[in-house]
Amino acid sequence: MLDIKFIRENKSLVQDAAKKKRIDFDVEKLIGVDDKRRALLAEVEMMRADQNVASNDIVKAGEEERGAILEKMKVLKASLETKEGELKEVMKEWQLLMLQVPNVPDMSVPDGESDKDNEELKKWGDIPNFDFEPKSHTELMTELGMVDFERGTKVAGFRGYFLKGPGAMLSFAIWRYAMEFFISKGFGLYMAPSLVRREPLLGTGFLPQGEEDLYKTQDGDYLAGTAEVPIMGYHQDEVVAKEELPKKFLGFSPCFRREAGSHSKDVKGLIRVHEFFKFEQVILCEANHDESVKYHEELNRNTEEFIESLKIPYHTVVNCGGDLGLGQVKKYDVELWVPHEKTYREISSTSYFHDFQTRRLNIRYRDTDGALKYAHSLNATAAPTPRLLVSIVENGQLADGSVRIPDVLVPYMNGLSVIKK
Repeated sequence: MLDIKFIRENKSLVQDAAKKKRIDFDVEKLIGVDDKRRALLAEVEMMRADQNVASNDIVKAGEEERGAILEKMKVLKASLETKEGELKEVMKEWQLLMLQVPNVPDMSVPDGESDKDNEELKKWGDIPNFDFEPKSHTELMTELGMVDFERGTKVAGFRGYFLKGPGAMLSFAIWRYAMEFFISKGFGLYMAPSLVRREPLLGTGFLPQGEEDLYKTQDGDYLAGTAEVPIMGYHQDEVVAKEELPKKFLGFSPCFRREAGSHSKDVKGLIRVHEFFKFEQVILCEANHDESVKYHEELNRNTEEFIESLKIPYHTVVNCGGDLGLGQVKKYDVELWVPHEKTYREISSTSYFHDFQTRRLNIRYRDTDGALKYAHSLNATAAPTPRLLVSIVENGQLADGSVRIPDVLVPYMNGLSVIKK
């Protein structure tokens, strides 16, 4: 959420931000509603002040005057209740519009309609040159007894799956290695809840726009699609000690996404599933643009180093305006090579938000001058499973249909270095 003062003083900038992000938002409509809100608020405050004056007068008034004052107070009370009702309705409209205001993207963000317009920043690793026709991860993992899609669908429905045997073991190996890798980068480990209230989703910007992709319980709670949501809710409505900043979280949780509107995309395999597990990096830092930029680069490099240690070819792209979310100032995607598809597929996103999320969640710190400031927030995918298995398996496949395990994961595989039939 942006400060309404900033929005009023920078209407063109905010409208241009919406245009760059391909978000349908009318800043003039918000300003009009805000004008109504301010006018009604002034009226209500004036009436309340008049009420206070009348209350004081009635104490001092004689018997004759008291009746006139009481009559005046009765009329004033009725008028105040009417105005408070009007203000309440205008506030609802104002708050809804404020939740739809897009954050202003960084000047370095390229223009573009969708992920097809993202710009490549770097490539790493050699694309494998197989002397045989590479198989898909679905074929390899099914033949090697690593996954069961048929029974997964029977039990869990569309996009259901069971990881089993060496497939389940490989997933646990990734988690154990990822935990040690990212803790060594200075992150504190948190097992975060997936079942969350509405407020953290509003605060992080996943609501109201992304409701169709969320699972909702009969009690009105939600299943989060990333540990970013509960981790950002951890300090909601709190003042964090400045000495604790930057605060680095490594959140692990089951994650759930309905993938609404994606029924025809990636219907086979582990690229797009409804239930998965993920480590997420989250940082709260001082309200300083240069600090945000520094940690944005650091977070993304952490993920790149993790992927490099697995020896998987990847490239990093900077996301265009049309591929940014409501609150993101800038975002990088790390995409891994998938041999069977002969393309890169996204495995990680790294974003910074300035105070967009913390203003919604009311996360502040007291600066050295005593002033309360909203912290800045950042997040990045650390290790998502089972999607990460796709590139590990396909890039590590051998001519006989077996799969070589990355060296760094072998110690977590009970010594197993190759998965064979």
